[in-house]
Amino acid sequence: MNFTTLKIDKQQPILIVTLNRPQVKNAINIEMMRELRQLWQGIHTNPDEWRCVILTGSENAFCAGADLKERKDMTLRVWKAQHVVLEQAMLAMVDCPIPIIAAVNGAAYGGGLELALACDFIYAAKTAVFAQSEVKIGIMPAALGTQHLPRACGLRRAKELSFTADSFSASEGYDWGIVNKVCEPTELMETVLLTANKICQNAPLAVRQAKKSLNVSQHLDIKSGYSFELEAYNCLLPTKDREEGIQAFNDKRKPEFVGE
Repeated sequence: MNFTTLKIDKQQPILIVTLNRPQVKNAINIEMMRELRQLWQGIHTNPDEWRCVILTGSENAFCAGADLKERKDMTLRVWKAQHVVLEQAMLAMVDCPIPIIAAVNGAAYGGGLELALACDFIYAAKTAVFAQSEVKIGIMPAALGTQHLPRACGLRRAKELSFTADSFSASEGYDWGIVNKVCEPTELMETVLLTANKICQNAPLAVRQAKKSLNVSQHLDIKSGYSFELEAYNCLLPTKDREEGIQAFNDKRKPEFVGE
């Protein structure tokens, strides 16, 4: 994982990914799009190496959205070709089998908010500011923003935020269901790591299957969703981790899960 726009910190089994273009508030350029695609595809093809990913931003910003200076005078053909890379990166992120936590340490505007929303949940510094701001520059959310935002805060709130492009605070995001927890800026990463470690202590195959089942719940009726849930559940019954979990409970000890 040798990247120029992403900083990678391996704290096995936790992978910390930092958007690392601080000079432009970690705005997304074509190189970052390519590297995010490579990152998520790499995790998807080798999920056993990690049990949780934390996505954050360098210095005092999470991500300011697309790099508009790079897009100035860009031809329509190049713009569309560039966006295909972003689309592939976002879909690969959605397909990531292990939990992703967003640690939003500062501004998350436009595509930055969409990156945070594509994570499984968001912890934010109390100083973080968010906006679904694309309509201010003549475009609209196109990194799953119109899909993830209403699922987080409801359709009417998502429409208000997307139509007005108004910014909102971390505490407002918490009240609306977008943010799971608001932290003091100096305590954000410590709090996120605490949660990530809790996830990592659980059976990794069980966590992955739960993630898959929870994700499909958003677009299936309850009986179809239950059928998927049972299929995911039955896949866990022959695993070593299921046997270890039951044995450890009866032995009154902490289980040692191996992901098998």
